[in-house]
Amino acid sequence: MPTEPDETRPDPEKLLGLIKENELKEQSGKLKIFFGMCAGVGKTYSMLEAAHKAKREGRNVVIGIVETHGRQETASLIAGLTVIEPKEIAYRGAKFGEMDIDRILQLKPSLVLVDELAHSNIPGSRHIKRYQDVLEILSNGIDVYTTLNVQHLESRAETVKQITGTVIRETLPDSIFDRADDIELVDITPDELLKRLSEGKVYTPEKSLQAIENFFRKGNLTALREMALRLAAERVDWQLRDYLNEKKIAGTWKSGQRLLVAIGPSPHSADLIRWTRRLAYSMEAAWTAVYIETEQNISEANKDILIQNFNLARELGAQIITTNDTDIVKGILRVAKENNITQIVVGKSRKFNPAGWILKKDFVKRLIKESGDVDVYIVGGSLRDPKFNLSELIQFHSNPAKYIFSASIILFVTLVSFFSYEHIGYQTIALLFLLTLAVMPLLNLGPGPIILAALLSALSWDYMFIPPQYTFHISRLEDVLMFVMYFIVAVVSGVLSSRLRTQERFVRQREKRTSALYRLTKQLAEAGGLDDITRTAVKSIDDNFSADAAMIYADGNNALLPLPHSESTFKMPEGEWNFAQWVFANRQKAGKYTNTIPMAEATYYPLTGKGKSVGVIGIKTKNGEQLNFDQQNLLDTFLIQVSAAVEREMLNLTAKEAFIISESEKLYKTLFNSISHELKTPLTTIISASSSLNDSGIRKNEKTIEGLSDEIGIAARRLNNLVENLLDITRLETGVMKLKLDWHDIRDLLDNIPVKLREEIGGHKLAINLENEIKLFKFDFILLEQAVINIVRNCISYTPEGSRISISAGESGNNCILTIADEGPGFPADSLDKIFTKFYRVPGTKTGGTGLGLSIAKGYIDAHRGSIAVSNGKDKGAVFTISIPMAG
Repeated sequence: MPTEPDETRPDPEKLLGLIKENELKEQSGKLKIFFGMCAGVGKTYSMLEAAHKAKREGRNVVIGIVETHGRQETASLIAGLTVIEPKEIAYRGAKFGEMDIDRILQLKPSLVLVDELAHSNIPGSRHIKRYQDVLEILSNGIDVYTTLNVQHLESRAETVKQITGTVIRETLPDSIFDRADDIELVDITPDELLKRLSEGKVYTPEKSLQAIENFFRKGNLTALREMALRLAAERVDWQLRDYLNEKKIAGTWKSGQRLLVAIGPSPHSADLIRWTRRLAYSMEAAWTAVYIETEQNISEANKDILIQNFNLARELGAQIITTNDTDIVKGILRVAKENNITQIVVGKSRKFNPAGWILKKDFVKRLIKESGDVDVYIVGGSLRDPKFNLSELIQFHSNPAKYIFSASIILFVTLVSFFSYEHIGYQTIALLFLLTLAVMPLLNLGPGPIILAALLSALSWDYMFIPPQYTFHISRLEDVLMFVMYFIVAVVSGVLSSRLRTQERFVRQREKRTSALYRLTKQLAEAGGLDDITRTAVKSIDDNFSADAAMIYADGNNALLPLPHSESTFKMPEGEWNFAQWVFANRQKAGKYTNTIPMAEATYYPLTGKGKSVGVIGIKTKNGEQLNFDQQNLLDTFLIQVSAAVEREMLNLTAKEAFIISESEKLYKTLFNSISHELKTPLTTIISASSSLNDSGIRKNEKTIEGLSDEIGIAARRLNNLVENLLDITRLETGVMKLKLDWHDIRDLLDNIPVKLREEIGGHKLAINLENEIKLFKFDFILLEQAVINIVRNCISYTPEGSRISISAGESGNNCILTIADEGPGFPADSLDKIFTKFYRVPGTKTGGTGLGLSIAKGYIDAHRGSIAVSNGKDKGAVFTISIPMAG
């Protein structure tokens, strides 16, 4: 016989989640936040003191970055600790110091100090925000001490703005605060902080006076202090709950007040919710609303009431918990123990309920008896209704049709047994009835129809088959005992089988929700952009809720785009965008089935990330019906995942834009330095030579005039090469360059190289060698010639006078192989993979050149679907190897 589940046994899903969470924590470094109400309370000072203590305990402590702001007491604590020098980053003509993450990861200390967690990094840094630097350090198993003010939490920034009138521009997601392994509150009184300000211990005297008159008013500081203390208290409360769950402590620790209100699909639950909210406010306690789903079916009207009750609880600030259980009392107590609840609030109706009095145990008495250390508040409902209503006596928890179907089955079995009675006997008929009752729970009838079937089968067996037949009289004692035992076994087995069936249904529902959420999370994690995210979200909503969806995203200026994303399936009617705009601005749900803009065709939900609103999603069910409570809960979870994915993608786009800006600035600087030098040198030569030609004494000397003319020619050609290189690299990158393929002899190309470079070769020796006769093949003569010329020019520039440059050609399979080798110093090993990068010049080489020649050569060779590689020769020099396909 099945047994009742052990209520003290921990939830396997939660246990697995704790195990996974602990595994991740073990692999990651530990984060400790020194938390305070504002600047000047001593967070950095406390962090440095804790660092010295850790160092005395033998830990390897380094300072990643610490801001002393000129405070001598803080600066004195830096002595004795290893300081990682900041990494200089140039931005808008100035240099700034940011934390050197690479150096920290290279040293791999035990503990790193990182001040001002919410700081925004200078453009050009690896990450946009400093907390992202900290996450990378933590992921490498390094512990971090850091500091944070309460106003820098995203969830508190708007409140701080309303209190102080100051816009907080540097914020971080609350999830970083929640992720911390330890929070140390650094607190002083507002009077003491104001005294420190007036003494110049926080800012300079002039700045301190301005701060006291604006942000650092006593009222502001008191409000900020309360926020910091409350956050720290909430943090401790969650830590206590996690500890109780981790240690599997089933009892309740009344270290703080936490209320739990049990609600259901009743209009009186609204009064119960409001009463609990008032009690929680007066006690300054957290409170939770819980709904226990059972096998009892509820009407559509009651479903609407249930949704209204949960909406009310959510609006009044309750934490919402839904769970399922076959026993409401056990379900409530289980949730209470899991969340360390100290008081349970339930309602008691004053209406007379004969069915509850006759058929049920008293719910309130059971709850009080089994609650243990948890206190129970009983709140009275409406007054007794003087009118007696027969429906109060007969309450169908299952559909009436199921009762009729159950009775029909027993009638059918009775008729079959009646015609078989003489052959099998009344004892066998009892077994046939028991078999029927054992099978009926598989039909999902519910406990009520099963009990009815057990009662009818027992009466039918007694009246129709137990001697004397057609009476309810039983003459034999053994038949009396058999009848009683039959009825007990039938009821118990039927009810327990039905209960197991109900539990199986709950498990399937839970598994279905978990599976749907897992698929969505996995697909969103694999999404490669907003198109994929939208496609995934819309399809998941259609599959799980049979609804169309319209997703409208925010643009770069935090304004809602005028049209839904192209992957949306809900075509918004004209005027509905205004509803979406209201939802986006107010970050609240509105539209159909809500109390705000109920005339809308869809329900609109804000897509809210940790930092800001990232968009709105409109959902319209295909059958035109409202989502039930379970579906609404699942949808809310879906939207949290979708919002996180959208915010992640937008942050990636922002990071890419910042990276592009940074790279553009680097490119501009490199290009400016290179081009300015390359332009300046030949232009200076031309101007100087031209000025000399104006000298009448020089004009009389033909040799001098000839030399100046040669200098002007060389400078002009150098300038022309620079302009050609810039034009060539532009054509390559814009894709406008087209190959002009024709049949050519590679010998003609190589023979042309000495002619083209006659004036540049100087004292170098250029040797051309063809291993064998190479057949004609199609290539662009001008572009391939220019590629070879650029490589040879590079060899000429970086090899000594009189050295040899060799060019050889041959066939290998279907490729023409060109090899260009010089007798220069070659390339450093760490530069070989960068040689063909735009504007790259080997460190330590002579000035001059833009670093474009080899990059252009590679572009021309790539256009021929060929390849180019560089290596150092066996003895000395560099070797360039070009492979050009000869087919097609």
